[in-house]
Amino acid sequence: MSQYWNKRTQGLQPYVPGEQPQDQAYIKLNTNENPYAPSKKVLDAMHTAVESGLNLYPDPQCRELKQAIATQYEVAYENVFVGNGSDEVLAHIFAGLFAEDKPLVCPDISYSFYPVYAQMYGIELQKVPLNNAFEIELENYPTDNGGAIFANPNAPTSIALKRDEIEKFLKRNQETVVVVDEAYVDFGGESCVPLVAQYDNLLVVKTVSKSRSLAGLRVGYAIGSPELIEGLERVKNSFNSYPLDKVALAGAKAAMEDQLSFDQARNEIMQVRARTAQALQALGFDVLSSKTNFLFASPKTMPAEKMYLALKEAGVLVRYFNQPRISEYLRITVGTAEEMQVFLGAVEKIINT
Repeated sequence: MSQYWNKRTQGLQPYVPGEQPQDQAYIKLNTNENPYAPSKKVLDAMHTAVESGLNLYPDPQCRELKQAIATQYEVAYENVFVGNGSDEVLAHIFAGLFAEDKPLVCPDISYSFYPVYAQMYGIELQKVPLNNAFEIELENYPTDNGGAIFANPNAPTSIALKRDEIEKFLKRNQETVVVVDEAYVDFGGESCVPLVAQYDNLLVVKTVSKSRSLAGLRVGYAIGSPELIEGLERVKNSFNSYPLDKVALAGAKAAMEDQLSFDQARNEIMQVRARTAQALQALGFDVLSSKTNFLFASPKTMPAEKMYLALKEAGVLVRYFNQPRISEYLRITVGTAEEMQVFLGAVEKIINT
């Protein structure tokens, strides 16, 4: 711990991303990336952006991308905010929209960046336990709060709430901001974007990293009332006026407009997910119902950590969380059909060894 760090830095417990080992080639099923490359339309748009002059700054308002997002979701331009990945969007939300004098409520098992941001910005966090089936129960969330945030579908548990369940919570929680993190919603969940017009305190956060195959581009966005969006713009312009470069803006815009490639990739992932879940169940795993591009599964023939280590030895990376309640589960990204066959073959060999 450096003497030059201030007290806030000394107390931080940073987010730990999925491992990225460099010692060999792995089948990488641990960070929920899309296994399919971006479409030719996206790559062509990015090449054009490179050739258009990187010596000049990008548009700080990201107008063309915002309009493409607005068109895709049938909302107004004023309802859209964009940032450098949904993580930056979330950081601005924590910095500018949650009350500081009351606790922020969130699930006890969810995206592990939430407590990191809460600590970073000095926000008290009240964690509400998932039920025994690992489901979010919004009826247990108190309305005397400084805001609420949850992922839907939830991560790492993969289970989704229905839109009407979230609306019931919105009806009784209208005094503080409710953030629905929809990083994985395109894989079978119900988006809350249609509710934005009715609830001024609702903010829906999304990303092009998962269903649009652009994790390497770092583009996220939020859809909400003009009041919430203006607040995020104030925070963003007090931090970094140019969060997205020209290449990212062009690629994300093209991805939003390429509906055919988007549908093909996500539909293929959902089909492979279903087959993989069935195969894991046949191998003795408990597999939660997934509306994401990953499976949350518990091996019953051996400890989850032992399975994780054996898979890594076999050249397959999955995510293991050594945390209370979920230490006997693995999070398994859905790769290509070929990758999942290799994964399943490795699992079967480990079980039978």
